[in-house]
Amino acid sequence: MIDIKPIRIAQIGINRHSHAPEVFHTLKLHPELFDVAGYALVEDERITCADKLTVFEGFCELTLDEILNDPTIEAVTVETDEIHLTKYAQMAADHGKHIHMEKPGSQNTKAFERLARTLQANGKVFHVGYMYRYNPVVSDAIARAKAGEFGTVYSVEAHMSRWDYKITREWFGSFRGGMMFYLGCHLIDLVLQIQGIPQSVIPLNTATGLDGVNTEDLGFAVLQYPNAVSVIRMGGTEVGGFQRRQLVICGSKRTVEIKPLEASAPKTISNGAKYMLFAEKTERFVGEDGHTKETHVKSEVFQRYEAMLLAFADMVHGNKKNPYTYDYEIELFKTIMKCCGTE
Repeated sequence: MIDIKPIRIAQIGINRHSHAPEVFHTLKLHPELFDVAGYALVEDERITCADKLTVFEGFCELTLDEILNDPTIEAVTVETDEIHLTKYAQMAADHGKHIHMEKPGSQNTKAFERLARTLQANGKVFHVGYMYRYNPVVSDAIARAKAGEFGTVYSVEAHMSRWDYKITREWFGSFRGGMMFYLGCHLIDLVLQIQGIPQSVIPLNTATGLDGVNTEDLGFAVLQYPNAVSVIRMGGTEVGGFQRRQLVICGSKRTVEIKPLEASAPKTISNGAKYMLFAEKTERFVGEDGHTKETHVKSEVFQRYEAMLLAFADMVHGNKKNPYTYDYEIELFKTIMKCCGTE
């Protein structure tokens, strides 16, 4: 068995509204894979994220320059606020680091493409933290759909809502598209994995106006393909929205519904990992007798961030090829921007 040296890694930033603490927590759980050099706070995070900084206790606070200019630090996790992601990731890319980055980037398409091309030219890993990429039920369904098991896929319907406090929905105004940019990006990723780049996109994002908030807290987009139409929907004002998150793949041979996409498992595991989850899947198909049949499966428990960061480690070591190419990430980002109404 080959003894693999842990990857020396540091984290740049933390975010009020993402899972940055969970990312750092997961790095800490795996010292056999990650030698955590420390972290750097950027922008105004010491104030705005003060309640989240306990995750860094016991680790060195470094300056951004110390991280960038330390050649022993091979990789970084970039976990700043969305609007700053591309800026700090580009700095790390320019210094030859492998990058795991919070999704989806800032809203500058040219800057995002430059980031991806810099990493490509340097031969470095570009790993973006879309939530459902390492969900085993979702990834299995996507693989089967791409292999043709469902027949011709003519529609994908993806839904991801929740109920947010007023202060969070006001924050959606930090970027065009609001909820579409913040959560819709996860769903757009799923549709593109199954159906590819759409011919056209119709964004229909709006503000509910509830509680006097006028940001785009209700997102809806139509993705058009030859002989197919797919829709994605998300909102920040839906009571019980988290429980209704779902992915429906409609094919000529089979309909697959995953609902819930993720739900909290009623148990924990001994190593302290968080976000222990499960998913449920229903498949409907026509049996040999001509009648519709149905199967229902509840998945085993899985952990979102362990699978994500363990895959990143494998990619940095060269043991695994990133299935999400630089070109794919660029085209996905462009589609996200279209769904946000920026193009």
